[in-house]
Amino acid sequence: MGPELWFEGLDLSKLNAEDRARLLRYAVDKHGAERVLEALGVSKVTLWRLLSGRSPADNGKLLRVLQLLTPQEFESVLGAAKRLVAAGILREDGTVDYAAALEVLAIATRDEYLKQAVLRFVVQNFREDLRRALGLGLAHVVFKWEPGFEEFLRERKRRKKVVDPNTIAYYRSLFNKHLEGKTLSEELVNYVVNHENKWLRNVFRHYVQYLYYLRKIPPETYGWLMEVVPSRSYRLDVRPYPISLEEVRKTMDYLRENHELYYLVYRLMLEGGLRLSHALHLIESYNPGELVEIPGMGLETTRLVCFEDRGFCRYYVGVRGTQKPCEWAYFSLETLRLLEEHAGEGVSRSPVARYAKRHGLLAPKHMRKVAWRLMIRVMPREVARFIQSRFGELRVSEARYEDLLGEADEYYPRYLELLKGLYTPELR
Repeated sequence: MGPELWFEGLDLSKLNAEDRARLLRYAVDKHGAERVLEALGVSKVTLWRLLSGRSPADNGKLLRVLQLLTPQEFESVLGAAKRLVAAGILREDGTVDYAAALEVLAIATRDEYLKQAVLRFVVQNFREDLRRALGLGLAHVVFKWEPGFEEFLRERKRRKKVVDPNTIAYYRSLFNKHLEGKTLSEELVNYVVNHENKWLRNVFRHYVQYLYYLRKIPPETYGWLMEVVPSRSYRLDVRPYPISLEEVRKTMDYLRENHELYYLVYRLMLEGGLRLSHALHLIESYNPGELVEIPGMGLETTRLVCFEDRGFCRYYVGVRGTQKPCEWAYFSLETLRLLEEHAGEGVSRSPVARYAKRHGLLAPKHMRKVAWRLMIRVMPREVARFIQSRFGELRVSEARYEDLLGEADEYYPRYLELLKGLYTPELR
């Protein structure tokens, strides 16, 4: 059925003279009198009588008017209730034709959009009734952290998988503290929704998905839980990160004098724009002579390539997949010497951050931002994005990859020159 026949199911006898005149006036306002005269095939005098209500439009003329309107316009002129009356679902005395209404609801079983609309309406307007109705479906399901759940988070989730060990550990901690051994119930749902730590919602939703994956809860219960328990919300605000080069300089000087390993970590973050996790991964897994092939590019290289005459090296880190990517780490020859001294040493992120906070140093998370703002002073943004592996902001084809790699090699010495003022004179 085409969109011009949307009105075929209406009982036009339910529309009174005023309804008909209002629809006709709307059609004239929208299309102009000439178009309506042409559609109706009447004289101007007759049109005036129809518009004034002195001579109500018969069903034949009304059908021609409705051909000029959409269902949405019909509702805006007469209201949704009048359309329901005309459709035979709502009687003129305000009572409901339940057989017709149930027929409409039955359509939701084969119309996904209508089904979702009905679910949202029920959750928003009949939440308490729905909870009581689903009470039996919530019973006898006990929350228990188990290896299968961890595997589900890492491998089975339909959307973004959870692969970061630190995130898994944090989720496990929240789960053990707030959910372990608890029975799925209305009270537990209320507890999670109102808990001050919004990350608990995420853990709960992941476990509900796991239960559904195992077929321990029916689709109706799953849909209700995912609707009622929203995911953790994120505040989108503008947070300025002013660059204080003096603060960067003081941080680097303090680390050089007091903690050489952390000094190396900060140099890698500053010189290559690395994330803290990638800098630590590079130190622990450092293997400079290993021969690697860049996936999808057909480019074969040793992990470490140095340009001694230009004062820098690049190291292929090769972190890809579901983690935040890190292709190359660019750093100076001085940083290379420190890296060779500390290669293989393992340290987690938290001690570095705690050390910086305890001694009033610039937090590790700011170093990548500082590096970005300094890099774009001396190189094109596209090259800076490539060096920092910001591939979400950069579409790289095979040919363009090699171009950007060459451009990064060309521009990077300019960046090292800019950084000289942030190190003590003997290390410039």
